[in-house]
Amino acid sequence: MRGLQGRSGWWTVAVLGLLLAGCASKTGRQAPVEERGPQAVSAATTPAPAVVPPKPLPGAENAGKPGYYTVKPGDTLIRIGLESGQNWRDLVRWNGLENPNLIEVGQVLRVIPPSANVAESGAISRPVGTPTVTPTNGAAASSTKTAPAAAAATPAPAPAPASPAPAAAAAAEDDPGFIWPTSGALLAGFDEAKNKGLDLAGKAGDPVVAAADGRVVYAGAGLRGYGNLIILKHNNTFLTAYAHNQLLLVKEDQAVRKGQKIAEMGNSDSDRVKLHFEIRRQGKPVDPSRYLPSR
Repeated sequence: MRGLQGRSGWWTVAVLGLLLAGCASKTGRQAPVEERGPQAVSAATTPAPAVVPPKPLPGAENAGKPGYYTVKPGDTLIRIGLESGQNWRDLVRWNGLENPNLIEVGQVLRVIPPSANVAESGAISRPVGTPTVTPTNGAAASSTKTAPAAAAATPAPAPAPASPAPAAAAAAEDDPGFIWPTSGALLAGFDEAKNKGLDLAGKAGDPVVAAADGRVVYAGAGLRGYGNLIILKHNNTFLTAYAHNQLLLVKEDQAVRKGQKIAEMGNSDSDRVKLHFEIRRQGKPVDPSRYLPSR
């Protein structure tokens, strides 16, 4: 009896061990499976898309060079032409612009003619001729033997007086002889920071005349703050601007004469009837009272 019980107990233990081993194999963790399919290989070997650098704006290689202008927020070709002393239509041509109303901030524009020589200051340089010295009849008749002695006896010429600076001389040469564009009283004088010209009083409809001979490079209301505006170009140095008119009597590219009526005074884009008058030298506003005759 004991032998049967012993054998039965051993058998029971063996069966329980097999059952427990089977359960453990079913409940244990499975080893991770690495996917080797085509999709996995493709994802591992495909490079990230390349970052495309932004396309440089037109003329960026000329940024900072004399004779070039970098477009700022709020700029228009009309304003750039006024600031650079050029006809906005010339800017379109020099820069090959297909749409003059489409310029981008950071774009660099040529603001001088392609054939112009540019000094470091950005002004157009003017060639200076070398004077030719012609010998007198007496010097021509002198013999070669006496020439050295004559040269030794001749005192050194006195130094010539200093000539004016080239920019000042050019400005004096190009000054077209301005007249007052209207007879109204002065409301506000020139202030480089606040008022880039003179404000002159008058009544609506009073005549506004050209301050000098010139050509109309702009006539319209496309420049904010100026209302109905006329810009005249007198030469390569000077522009004049006539703002806040109620009526414009000239068109772009029209030649005008000094004293010719070009507009009627008004209050367009202004709080009162007045003429805002500017003189610009190479695009920079200057005090008109320095160039106008005394009243």
